[in-house]
Amino acid sequence: MSNPSTVYATTFVDELVRSGLKHVCLVPGSRHTPLVLAFARHGETINIYSHLDERSASFFALGLALATDEPVALVCTSGTAGANFFPAIIEAHQSRVPLIVLTADRPHELRQSGANQTIDQVKMFGDFVLWFCDAPLPEENPPAVALRNLRTLAARTYAKANGIRKGVVHINMPFRKPLEPTESNQLVESSNSQSSESNKIFRVRTMPFIHDDMTWIRQIVRENEKGVIVCGGGFSPAEGFGIYPHSNAIGYPVFAETYSHVRHPNKALGAYDFYTDFATKPDVIIRFGNVPLSKQLNEFIVSSDAKYIFHFDSSGVWSDDSHLVTHEIPLPPSTIMSMFANYERSHSILSTQYSALENTTWQVIDHEIETGEYFDGAVVYDVVDLIPGGSTLFAGNSLPVRHLDQFGKPTNKRIFAYANRGASGIDGNISTALGAGAGRPDKPLVAIIGDITFYHDMNGLLAVHRCGVPITIVLLNNDGGGIFHRLPIREHDPMFTDYFITAHGLDYSHAAKLYGLDYVRADTRDAFRQAFTESVTNCNATIIEVRTDAQADLKRRNEIVSAVHARLRELDV
Repeated sequence: MSNPSTVYATTFVDELVRSGLKHVCLVPGSRHTPLVLAFARHGETINIYSHLDERSASFFALGLALATDEPVALVCTSGTAGANFFPAIIEAHQSRVPLIVLTADRPHELRQSGANQTIDQVKMFGDFVLWFCDAPLPEENPPAVALRNLRTLAARTYAKANGIRKGVVHINMPFRKPLEPTESNQLVESSNSQSSESNKIFRVRTMPFIHDDMTWIRQIVRENEKGVIVCGGGFSPAEGFGIYPHSNAIGYPVFAETYSHVRHPNKALGAYDFYTDFATKPDVIIRFGNVPLSKQLNEFIVSSDAKYIFHFDSSGVWSDDSHLVTHEIPLPPSTIMSMFANYERSHSILSTQYSALENTTWQVIDHEIETGEYFDGAVVYDVVDLIPGGSTLFAGNSLPVRHLDQFGKPTNKRIFAYANRGASGIDGNISTALGAGAGRPDKPLVAIIGDITFYHDMNGLLAVHRCGVPITIVLLNNDGGGIFHRLPIREHDPMFTDYFITAHGLDYSHAAKLYGLDYVRADTRDAFRQAFTESVTNCNATIIEVRTDAQADLKRRNEIVSAVHARLRELDV
């Protein structure tokens, strides 16, 4: 069996060459042996230049990249070898010359251990590189996603160095001994061809698109009727609303998260969390914004084996944790959708099937919420049903934002929905909601917050009166971290109860009194709907607390999922 270092280095270098790399400069050493051998395999297709010292190699690479205006790879062993690259890297940075610097490193257990020839190589070139990544340590029998990660890392590396603002990219690659192949490279070949995924070429685009590129994308969509659009969060309301005018013309169904500003009836689907197991897999996936919040939707994308997965985001931020995107293109959603304005495909095979799944699912959810026990998901369903059009809606992290994604029924009302999904922390959520409300002062402000998230930012309530921002806070209090009941750790008591649930027994009515807010306890549906309507209609500053039980809530959600699946099995779609 080939050793993991050989597999990782070969996978990375193969994709780097496929991305367009033509030149590499090498220097003698030991720790970078897997990389040297991986490049040597491409000796007939790329130019390999051997040097005796790192300083000369780096300036040679600088000149080569300067003359060709193409990225040149520069490879060295661990320790001070990379430090000798620094003067040339500074010059490349200042002159905007594309270099790909690959420094081999010791495994993590040798770092900070006093091991010979081991220094801190993490971000060793500071701000003189456009991008740095400390690559993962090779492992035996890596999962497919680990190898896809290496391939997309290579494609991103080449694209970043060769972007609109050319420059230096530094990838630090740790390797554990043995560094030489332990057997033939047969396993290396098979590791890259064991599935159809290995035949996909990942393309990361940082240069401006031209007319031919647009024509090619239109052709792909025209030739592939089985496609779907996935809208995560991460872009502005203007960008999200900009998808509306042309979303029907393309004929692809649209999966839209609530805070994407695209979830709109007849134009976007919102119940996908319940029915993706019943949906025909697409051949083309067009993604906008962040990685989807829904675990089921992400699994649907991973299992689709789509021929093309496009990700469009004007920020250029990488958003593909499963490493399946075939084309990463920094264009805003409205630009992409506008080029399909004259399409005549208003329906497709998938749009017809997905609409049937969507409609049936909401019929079941509507019935279950009307007739079943009240639970936290139903509270969120009611918020979306009752909130006035034009309102600002903030969803706290952990369960509330997931409930909004699952039970926030698409509506004709334009709701400006927000969430702190950049890092998805529970800190500062109340303050963020109040800031969003201050930005839209003439509209009702609603925040759905869990009890632990509320606890983390109670001092943020001071801004309600101090800054003049009335808010209706829907406090879902399950007395602890209810989301952990969805994780395997729930099977391990007493550690689960003692260290994960974090029951607190707090009475939040005191917080309302302290900060001068109205307080309503509403544990039934009628009580909640009445209190909520009164608060948002009169723009009162109110905390509406709904006491729930995390285990009962999860049980109720699972019952609804089961009811939906039972009904969908009766459909012939």
